[in-house]
Amino acid sequence: MKPAAFEYLAPRSVEEAVALLAERGEDAKVIAGGQSLVPMMAFRLATPAALVDLNGVSELDHARVDRDTLVLGATARHRSVQELAGLRERCAMVAEAVGLIGHPPIRNRGTAGGSIAHADPAAEWPALLLALDGEVDAMGPGGRRTIAAADLFRTYFTTALAPDEILTEVRLPLPAGAVGSAFVEVAQRHGDFAVAGAGALMIVADDGSVADARLVLIGVRDTAVRSVAAETILRGASPTDPVLDDATNAIRSEIDPVSDVHGSSAYRRRVAIAVARRAVTLARDRAHAAVA
Repeated sequence: MKPAAFEYLAPRSVEEAVALLAERGEDAKVIAGGQSLVPMMAFRLATPAALVDLNGVSELDHARVDRDTLVLGATARHRSVQELAGLRERCAMVAEAVGLIGHPPIRNRGTAGGSIAHADPAAEWPALLLALDGEVDAMGPGGRRTIAAADLFRTYFTTALAPDEILTEVRLPLPAGAVGSAFVEVAQRHGDFAVAGAGALMIVADDGSVADARLVLIGVRDTAVRSVAAETILRGASPTDPVLDDATNAIRSEIDPVSDVHGSSAYRRRVAIAVARRAVTLARDRAHAAVA
């Protein structure tokens, strides 16, 4: 199929983009990489009357590590993040997650900002934002505001962004110290949507106990989800195998996967626990290696 007819708008500044979006109302959509919106338009699952293309807004195209924060403009490509020097050493979870997004053509065009605004519960970027306690900036007719990751995601494909707001920047703090992290997912084929996935981060103290832990899951609820239960078990504990077992088994009460073409609810539950265990094990081992 082909998209329905639409008006194409190419602003050169954030202010112009916001004004165009406000003028066209809820019938307009913002496009950056187009890796989610364009297929939906092709199948006429989305029929916007106007597209506001952000690719001509140069101020939105940046990807850098600023001290201890990964800073991404709305149109920064997944590939740009992969190419940041030293990112894997600073936070393997981010590097591994980005490498699991689709295929090279998708990573060359798709954007972190677009993925976060799209809020697919099986997507990697929303999970990273939650795991790292990140935040986004949004610009609308009323000005600029900052939204914390914990307040951003509402339900399937729905965020706290207003229809007349544009996501302009993403910021993810990169923890320092004896840190280990990992991102693991299972898909039917490489590049497909994840059946389930998990990102884990662990910081160990001098005595070998867990100073901080993060565990985030995708594909198991209506949004990516932090496992409060698992993190509570891990913090302050010695990260032995039995403790990791207890932590990953604790996610059972926090997930509610649905059955679809990629797998049944029961299968997704089993996969979620398996990938969570693998991710926290890698995070622990890498944290211990950082101490050594």
